[in-house]
Amino acid sequence: MSQEKTGAEDVRWDLEGTFGYTGINDSRIDVDVALWCDMAKEFHEAFRGNLKLKLAPSILAREALEELLKKIGVYTALLADLDTGDPVVQTRKAKIENDVRFAMGKYLTFYDIEVAGLDETVIDRIGKDPSMEKYLPWLMHKRELGKHNLSESVESALKVRESFGPESLKGMFKESSSDLRFPFGGEEKTLTQVLHIASYNPDAQGRALALKTVNTGLQSPFAKLSRKTLSDIAGLHAIEVRERGYKNPLEIRNKASRLPNATVDALYAASLERAVPLAKRYYRLKADILGLETLRWSDRNAPMPFSDTTIIPWDKAIAMVLAAYGSFSPTLVRLIEDMVEKRWIDAPAVKGKVSGAFNYPGVLLGGKPFAWTFLNYLGTPPCVMTLAHELGHGVHFMLAGKKMGVLQQLAPMALCETASIFGEMTTFNFLKDELIARGDKKALFSLLMAKIDEIINIVVRQIGFHEFEMRVHGWDPATATWGDVTAFSVDQLCTHWLETLEKFYGKSGEVFTYEHASHLWSVIPHFHEPFYVYAYAFGELLTQSLYAKRAAFGERFEPLYLDMLRAGSSKNAVELLAPFGLDPTDPEFWNDGIEISLGAMVREAEALACELKLVS
Repeated sequence: MSQEKTGAEDVRWDLEGTFGYTGINDSRIDVDVALWCDMAKEFHEAFRGNLKLKLAPSILAREALEELLKKIGVYTALLADLDTGDPVVQTRKAKIENDVRFAMGKYLTFYDIEVAGLDETVIDRIGKDPSMEKYLPWLMHKRELGKHNLSESVESALKVRESFGPESLKGMFKESSSDLRFPFGGEEKTLTQVLHIASYNPDAQGRALALKTVNTGLQSPFAKLSRKTLSDIAGLHAIEVRERGYKNPLEIRNKASRLPNATVDALYAASLERAVPLAKRYYRLKADILGLETLRWSDRNAPMPFSDTTIIPWDKAIAMVLAAYGSFSPTLVRLIEDMVEKRWIDAPAVKGKVSGAFNYPGVLLGGKPFAWTFLNYLGTPPCVMTLAHELGHGVHFMLAGKKMGVLQQLAPMALCETASIFGEMTTFNFLKDELIARGDKKALFSLLMAKIDEIINIVVRQIGFHEFEMRVHGWDPATATWGDVTAFSVDQLCTHWLETLEKFYGKSGEVFTYEHASHLWSVIPHFHEPFYVYAYAFGELLTQSLYAKRAAFGERFEPLYLDMLRAGSSKNAVELLAPFGLDPTDPEFWNDGIEISLGAMVREAEALACELKLVS
């Protein structure tokens, strides 16, 4: 059962073309690290205690520091994710990060503390200076987060020790999960490969066997490593956020994403009350079509029996995504073509690469934005959607980086998914319109079912992850009580995991049975970024509501949408959505988002299943 060729095997990054480094041992990296540390020292000498008079030049100097740091940090991070088993890369990366964090702790810690303590008149001057006005949101956000600053000495110590805390744990986990191998079909499979089989193999027994293989393989010793990583990160998080005076373990993430706690609570409630019943209804339809009383957990993403399982070559996938984006925005197409031409995409699933997909952005000296796409492309329709998703991140980062610079390139976490999900929806609807025009209703039904699978995975599954996280972190949203973080055992984490599955997917036997699902929590790296996961559901439902406005706005939509992406982190969700007449602080916003996306698609699937006589 060898991996089929897709043409993506030679689609590799050209890192030297952008960064100028020839490899991890290039002496120019040492030169740049030394330069950055010198710049940080000069920054400290020039601005500590002088921000009242020198705030504007300090911002420009801070921007230059961040641009050089992005050059060094992104390059080494990309090399490390390409081959987690290369000890030279991993050791060198760790040394560079330690040097940088030491300099950060020693020379830059004062800055956020002093910005938070500045008089309003100093901040007002920045807002009135046309050359500095764009930095005002960045300053105001620092001042808001500054309410939770600790003393300079403590903040400095936390930064210096960062490499030996959560970051070290995350690095160990990433390396260990990339090394996992599972015997299947006479071969050793990576985690990415065997999970792909467990989800998308057209044969039910093949899916079930692959899931059993994964779940068994994740047990001791890997589950023990994962338990240790998760427990330590949760414990460290609890200590820090309590010391900083946050009301609950989510609030630090919510504030970083510029979201009121109540908005995140409303998202959670709507997902549980509205999306969960729709998901169960959908899975009953799927079980009926597959001829099953109940689904096994490995059947969750099962393709339709008549789905086209032909491998989609890389060139065709790129062409499909470009055509889809082209149906909406020539500006976005040009950005993607530029990324392809510059070889900013690394596509094949090969030994040593980190599993999954992501986009890594930055801005180089002189304000030149970049966005590197990382994939494990296997040639399936979900892989094409992942490509559309990650390139959506890329165009978002490119537009925001050019407009707002490195300090405000990254949108708040919960808004980072906007362009990626919008790109997926654009691609989905482009393919859907093609199938409608051809009159191929079976292919249309397969496409629709796969999209519903994906939306449920993003909304219900990710909010289920959020529920699991709240348990791990000792937070009970029903009573608003925050208990002590418990160093759970592997068995206790498995119990919490299965209880969460039953809360969001039904008791065992109602819709699903959960055999061979107990240890799947152990391979989810997002749990190591506390309360990151709800951002996916937030972004999905926000973007579905936004996408629904596209037709009504007509030609006015594209420029408004592009301006939204260009804003980066300079605006919060309320400000970004106001031009479209949407308000995420209204609980009905989330209910409406569920109904116009998941609700509408489930009803469409039910009607089409009847028309095709797939159900009685």
